[in-house]
Amino acid sequence: MILTGSCLCGEIAYEIDGLDGPIGHCHCGACRKAHASAYTSTARVMRDRFRLTRGGAALKTFESSPGKQRRFCGNCGTHVYADRAGDAHVILRVATLDDDPGARPAFHIWTAHAVDWLDPDCPAYAEWQPGR
Repeated sequence: MILTGSCLCGEIAYEIDGLDGPIGHCHCGACRKAHASAYTSTARVMRDRFRLTRGGAALKTFESSPGKQRRFCGNCGTHVYADRAGDAHVILRVATLDDDPGARPAFHIWTAHAVDWLDPDCPAYAEWQPGR
């Protein structure tokens, strides 16, 4: 099953032949800062099953820790994936998928770095909160 994904502005697009690992939520400080979020959702995809279909020239790289390259759109800033030289897989940012991957998160990692203000029991609304 081929799944497609893209960055916010659409400059970068990719396709994958499916996820090759479970979806996990990472709470590490680097992911929180890179994604401006309490955590980011990732999954492994084998390199030979990940293909950029558009925007390779717009892809920028930042080495966030020794050997770890974060790949993002130079136009809109969307982080698409990360990788390490020599690894057989990339670490896909699952939220960039345009399609439902058919899997649900299996775990949280680096929870020792989790923010204290994240509240899973906070009220949720399908769109704007009442009175907005």
